[in-house]
Amino acid sequence: MTQHLQDQCNLFLYGHHEPTPAETYAQMAKWCEENDIHHDVYGSGELIQSFEEKVAKLLGYEAGLFVITGTMAQVTALDLACRNKRNPLVAMHESSHIVRHENQNYQLQQRFTVATLGNRYQPWTVDDLKNCPDELAAVLYELPMREIGGQLLPWAELEKIKSHCQDHNIHLHMDGARLWESAAYYQKPYHEISAGFDSAYVSLYKGLGGLGGAVLLGEDAFIKRAKRWMQRQGGNVVHRSPYIVSAAMQFDQRLAQMPALFERTKQLYALISQYPKFAITPTQPQANMLHLILPFDHKTALEVRDQLASEHKVWLGFPQVTGNPNQSVVEIYVGDTLLNLDDDRFIEILDWLNNKAH
Repeated sequence: MTQHLQDQCNLFLYGHHEPTPAETYAQMAKWCEENDIHHDVYGSGELIQSFEEKVAKLLGYEAGLFVITGTMAQVTALDLACRNKRNPLVAMHESSHIVRHENQNYQLQQRFTVATLGNRYQPWTVDDLKNCPDELAAVLYELPMREIGGQLLPWAELEKIKSHCQDHNIHLHMDGARLWESAAYYQKPYHEISAGFDSAYVSLYKGLGGLGGAVLLGEDAFIKRAKRWMQRQGGNVVHRSPYIVSAAMQFDQRLAQMPALFERTKQLYALISQYPKFAITPTQPQANMLHLILPFDHKTALEVRDQLASEHKVWLGFPQVTGNPNQSVVEIYVGDTLLNLDDDRFIEILDWLNNKAH
């Protein structure tokens, strides 16, 4: 039922326009012909290696490695950091993807042990790190923190964390699944944001529109070890070229669009703020995404979502339960769909939702 309603909609309040498989493959084929692209063989080839080098240079790292999933990239990076320091303890926010969405892989595979830092609803700070009584091998910081609305620390606070980890020999790893969305807020180049992180992972589909995959970044020796571990884990895919092509062919254009998406997010904040029944997390935009807090319990929110889809062909997304039984929350990612949506149309939708609230 849910998928059927979603398929009938012609307006989605999050993300980018997603071409059909036929359109995607046609674009890829055209780009391959224009650029004389050849398949890699087990990760060896001009296309993939030049793209890995491009991403590494952009973020200021010695080397980059394509990995088939971010899940594999991150647990491997943290596992290697722990092995280097002969200490299995890694600290991270409790909303981290590793904690919430990876089915305890780090624990069941006996890779490392996780200690959580900070408050559930806020980014953790250097004070949270200083107050941790345990000796840590590594810490993970997500930029921005997706599960709490795309929040980012102020720049000065992030720099304090980098300095503390360096001073105390703690491996600082970046979950940069949505790093691309952070530069517009910080007004810093990517290599400056990444400076101080010993390793990082970036997604090739979140924000970029690729078919999937990730790039793990770090020093040459670290990436060489990681490459061997990807082979050990079954990540040695014979051809990475479909994933690389789908990301590389639009990489520069997608990054160039990020400032406009952030500016559009600011405009949407101003429109939503006119409705006292709604709230937004974070209270001010920090990335081109937000959590819209609805004045409906979760069951009602799903019913309202489905009614909006059925009557107006607008897909709100996937409301989630909150700590308040009278509220629910829906994630809105500002991509080209909302970038190109008229304010009047967005206001019509807000009016409709507002009228459903008691």
